Amino acid sequence: MTAFARTERSAVVTPAVGLGRGRHIVVNLLVVVAAVLALVSILTLWADRQLLDNNAWKRASTQVIQDPEVRTALSTFLVNQLYQNVDVAQALENQLPPNVKHLAGPLASALRQPATATAAAILARPRVQQLWINTTTVAHEKLVNVLENKTGYGISTGKGVVTVDLHGLLTELGADLGVSASALEKIPPDAGAITVMRSDQLAAAQKGVRVVRVLSVWLTVAVVGLLTFAVFLARGGRRRTLRNVGWAFVVVGLVVLLVRRLAGNYAVDALASPGYRVTVRDVWLIGTQILGQLGGAAILYGLVVIAGTVLAGPMSWATSLRRLIAPTVNRRPGLAALGVGVLYLWIVESGPTHALRTWWGVLSFAVLIAIGLVALRRQMLAEFPLVERRVAADASTEAEPAEARGSVADELARLVALRDAGALSDDEFNRAKALALS
Repeated sequence: MTAFARTERSAVVTPAVGLGRGRHIVVNLLVVVAAVLALVSILTLWADRQLLDNNAWKRASTQVIQDPEVRTALSTFLVNQLYQNVDVAQALENQLPPNVKHLAGPLASALRQPATATAAAILARPRVQQLWINTTTVAHEKLVNVLENKTGYGISTGKGVVTVDLHGLLTELGADLGVSASALEKIPPDAGAITVMRSDQLAAAQKGVRVVRVLSVWLTVAVVGLLTFAVFLARGGRRRTLRNVGWAFVVVGLVVLLVRRLAGNYAVDALASPGYRVTVRDVWLIGTQILGQLGGAAILYGLVVIAGTVLAGPMSWATSLRRLIAPTVNRRPGLAALGVGVLYLWIVESGPTHALRTWWGVLSFAVLIAIGLVALRRQMLAEFPLVERRVAADASTEAEPAEARGSVADELARLVALRDAGALSDDEFNRAKALALS
């Protein structure tokens, strides 16, 4: 083994100067504040993307109507509405022969449970499900229009009532149960309507929407700014600070998932009767899917940051891995960039998070990967400064006869020549000289 190989193997990065106590406190405080703001930002992003985005609402409505528990609960509601607004017994009596008209009352009561099963079967039809989707989507458009203080949907801000109109489903159920068309025509237009919001609730809701719209953007900007400033201040301890940032994201993601679970349990226990708890739980899980995705994304991003800081850390396996890839990264950065670019494209193509399905997310991810690759290469150039020279030195040494390289004096002479030629720095020369004389 030549002195060059021994020198490279023993090379270490000079330990970074630690942060001062005051700066250490400021950096940690910035990370904590950013984590708290990130939690609030995730909640506002969920409200913006789930509750105020019509496409997301339409997807959720589709999942809701396809849930068997929801269809059962909705069937019970429709049957109750039908019996409240139509004299089913009278409608059946009008259609029965004279000798059995007295059975209309008991028959109407006996049909109530089968009617619920019939309604569930009706709601399982694709055409009826599409009617539900269209109805709820229109209601959501009206609601968002009112909350954003717009006009054009037939509702005056401050005077309207936003409803989900199930009148069409109600009349279709009555027709399937044999209720006459004349009886169905007498059903009030508001029968089967589910009130979403009344006029006295609009002012507070409109203020809330404006706050959500503002916070969903600026809180994200504030989080990024605070974390960037924290890393900038942490000169001498940036790897440790980045690791803390990663753990902060993991904790925030876990808190979001916990909030989703606890809030769902509260909604089920406080708002739902025992017979509807499974239904309410299913609806809650569907309505908070994006919240769960945001929490999972925060955990994923945090783990990626932690993995990056561990790879750049002092552990023996991480150092060995860096030494293994150093020849490629140091001597062929284009090839290393190509490999990372292929991995980047694969991740973007799979789109594991919402951000990686948007142009700004794809661009930001590319910038962060480029910064990470440059930082890693700079670190490996400092750690393994002889990695390029070792290959050439070993090759030339092997070509020499044994007697030509067996002398310590010859080895020292070669080190002096390399130092004078600028191939070795003074520190590298001294370390190699010490090894040659050992």
